Amino acid sequence: MTFRKVLLFLSVLVSAAGTGKSQTLNVQTRPQVFATARNPESLGFSAERFARIDALMQDHVRKKHMPGATMILVRKGQIVYYKSFGYRDVEAGEVLDKTAIFRIMSMSKAITSVAIMLLYEEGKLRLDDPVSRYIPSFRNPKVLAYFNAKDTTWSGIPAKREVTLRHLLTHTAGINYSHPLYKKAGIPDFFSIEPKQITQTMSAMGALPLLHEPGEKHTYGLNTDVLGAVVEIVSGMRFGEFLQKRIFEPLGMEDTGFYQPDSKKNRLMHLYSKRNQDAPLERHPDFAEENYPIAGAKTYESGGAGLTSTVLDYAKFLQMLINGGSFNGKQLLSRKTIDLMCVNQIGDLEIGAGNKFGLGFEIETARGNAQAPGSVGTLRWGGRNCSDYWFDPKEQILGVWTTQLLPNAIPGIEREFKQLAYQALVD
Repeated sequence: MTFRKVLLFLSVLVSAAGTGKSQTLNVQTRPQVFATARNPESLGFSAERFARIDALMQDHVRKKHMPGATMILVRKGQIVYYKSFGYRDVEAGEVLDKTAIFRIMSMSKAITSVAIMLLYEEGKLRLDDPVSRYIPSFRNPKVLAYFNAKDTTWSGIPAKREVTLRHLLTHTAGINYSHPLYKKAGIPDFFSIEPKQITQTMSAMGALPLLHEPGEKHTYGLNTDVLGAVVEIVSGMRFGEFLQKRIFEPLGMEDTGFYQPDSKKNRLMHLYSKRNQDAPLERHPDFAEENYPIAGAKTYESGGAGLTSTVLDYAKFLQMLINGGSFNGKQLLSRKTIDLMCVNQIGDLEIGAGNKFGLGFEIETARGNAQAPGSVGTLRWGGRNCSDYWFDPKEQILGVWTTQLLPNAIPGIEREFKQLAYQALVD
């Protein structure tokens, strides 16, 4: 080894000792706060190509395809695109601000999944624990063999195995959405403004039949709501309080929660409907859909669809995942736990166009990635009110796009931001 190399080696050791941190955890590779990029080109994007995003969003608003939308794109911890288009209140002509609060619906699922993994790391639960260990009504489950839709009578056969926490995390338990038996039992499809409690409703769920054998199919549904009840039972804390203390406060997610105070009412985007492509945009007619999370009892905390947030707050959560569990100077989960969440957990089963599922979100495979630009291994999901998120560990990119539109008459509108973000990547 030459004298120069020895000096270089010693300088690296001194630097590492001075910071007291591993070199893999420095701010360059694991940014702890967001900065605003001085220009798109500094992060490998084309400002000229970003103009295509502006043009498309403005076109959608002008044609009344949507009331408006807010979006954020971050690379290597630097915000490269953060804008809103359109209106918070179409009728009043109130412009949508990029700090608007949205009902993020199924984007809640990733956050609830992280809550489970926090308890997993503490040894308070195991992924292959039967759910009945925490919610006794899930013991001795039955698989639906017969169902009469007219009178909701049913019969079932004993399941081969019990539902586990892993089945819930991967949506392979045999629980779906909107089944008549759930409605009969008073189980909300999503959130609720009624004075209900998540532990009671999910206990009622445990007494109902599964749609298939646990682990044998991927069936999207109320699985994550059951996980929220488990978090509440295991932690001994109200679910929303657990999320606030263990996730939102550490990450600096100041506008995220199940319910919002009246002081933030004017930041909540109104919910609209568009029945078909030629139909007008209309304020959503359902009182609960439009007034959640401001009105009502404010007691039901749905881990699968109940959270409200901003695109900036949610980007902080995604950056924590890209960072291997840390953000804002707080280490929520270990890097290896994040790795576990981001690998295929459903074996030969598939979702979408050949993609897989981890512990809380979809994993883009080579086959699935062929449908749109991105990287193999990108993680993503979205929400019922027309929203989408993704995080790409390979490129160190994350994106969040959301509006408030139910139903959405323009299929795929929520995926366009991801498509245009990658076409602007030129490095």
